[in-house]
Amino acid sequence: MKRFLVRPEIYYGSNALGYLEGIEGKRAFIVTDAFMVKLGMVTKITDILEKKHIEYEVFSEVEPDPSLDTVKKGLNQIIYTKPDLLIAIGGGSSIDAAKAIMCFCIHLKEKFIDTHSIKKPWFVAIPTTSGTGSEVTSYAVVTDKVNNIKIPLNEALMIPDVAILDEELTKTVPPAVTGDTGMDVLTHALEAYVSLQACDYTDIYAEKAVQSVFGYLLRAFKNGGDMEARAKLHNGSCMAGIAFTNATLGINHSLAHAFGAKFKLPHGRSNAIFLPYVIKFNAGLENGMVKNPAVAEKYAAIAKQLNFPAATAPEGVRSLIEGIKVLNRVLGIPTAIKDMNISKYEFEGSIAEMTEGVMKDICTPGNPVQVTEKDIIRVFKEAYVGLENL
Repeated sequence: MKRFLVRPEIYYGSNALGYLEGIEGKRAFIVTDAFMVKLGMVTKITDILEKKHIEYEVFSEVEPDPSLDTVKKGLNQIIYTKPDLLIAIGGGSSIDAAKAIMCFCIHLKEKFIDTHSIKKPWFVAIPTTSGTGSEVTSYAVVTDKVNNIKIPLNEALMIPDVAILDEELTKTVPPAVTGDTGMDVLTHALEAYVSLQACDYTDIYAEKAVQSVFGYLLRAFKNGGDMEARAKLHNGSCMAGIAFTNATLGINHSLAHAFGAKFKLPHGRSNAIFLPYVIKFNAGLENGMVKNPAVAEKYAAIAKQLNFPAATAPEGVRSLIEGIKVLNRVLGIPTAIKDMNISKYEFEGSIAEMTEGVMKDICTPGNPVQVTEKDIIRVFKEAYVGLENL
């Protein structure tokens, strides 16, 4: 028996924040970052809570790639607050931090009698970037900065109860962040599409998300005030999240987790860099042929939907790879690691450590092709030098 989970409730479109006007509760715990406070985004929420006479605490210490220490600080505060509402607003980092805080809190409740008064709060996620899809997934990623590793978490209890997709909250996102997060959406969708657990339901969401990225990312990148493009990307990010939380991800994310943690790079940008090389590996594209025809056919199907040349599976795979490389270049994302001011000596000296992380990553088992350490090392090295001809 198989399962496809559709959660949470989704409120979308301009002024979707109006959902909060009808929310019930006594105490709210808001998880965000200092920039959201500075921009006045948090005030949009607290103004509503004050009108409804709902007490609130704001935890605004979340940083990009939230650390375990940050999660612990938030955990201490939420235990003290004992909220019946948990509201996360910001990028994927804020939502992931809120998820981890709640997850650890619930586990504490199960383990220690003295936290018996803590109940699972009603969880509302409000993304302000269009990338992670964290508002609809059971995944979260936190960083152990002592050991320099990213820790992916996956528990159903972390899925928010409500997601609010208001594109108005994304219009001030800078072009570079728009590009990085948009490529994160594309990676989520493509990994879900070829995952071992992909199905008809996840394919529909993944296909639409891919079309949203290729159709609207450059528009939003070039003109942040293009609200049609912003709305389409916001919805596409959510759809990709629904796809991958059901179908799982693969080694593209595992590679990005390890590489991003080691070299302190944004997650979306790391995903974008590896995507062409992972597609090549998964399809088994070599000398104009494919070794993994079933996977290659799925990539080719996406290429056809995008109206790329795809008369044969190998041609479709090549077209998709080239399309992604062109998209990266226009977005200012390098197509090879060597172009990122990372020396070959430093990179190769880190491969063994990063490969170990990839092999242990919870995303790796979902890859459509089983991998060995040798395979991962090969992908790392190809991504470093780049591939001009396929």
